[in-house]
Amino acid sequence: MSKPSSERRVYTDEFKREAVRLAQERGNLVQTARELGVNETVLQRWKKALQQQPENPFPGQGHPADPERARLERELARLREENAILKKAVGSFTNPSR
Repeated sequence: MSKPSSERRVYTDEFKREAVRLAQERGNLVQTARELGVNETVLQRWKKALQQQPENPFPGQGHPADPERARLERELARLREENAILKKAVGSFTNPSR
């Protein structure tokens, strides 16, 4: 009896696309999954994602599908940090030391 691995394997977008291509080319998803060391349900999910959204089927965990949104969120976080720094600076100049 084997112990379940606590580490989650992460596959690149390129690996997923190639795995789906191989499975379709061979016509045997189960055998392809075994050869690649991937669970067949995972490979089936990749295939479905690629068919439903071919332009960006694997956006990744924690990454929004829209790159513009990701850029705007980073910019917003930076501006909030700058704003907090400026508020502290203004507070130290308006309250003279006693």
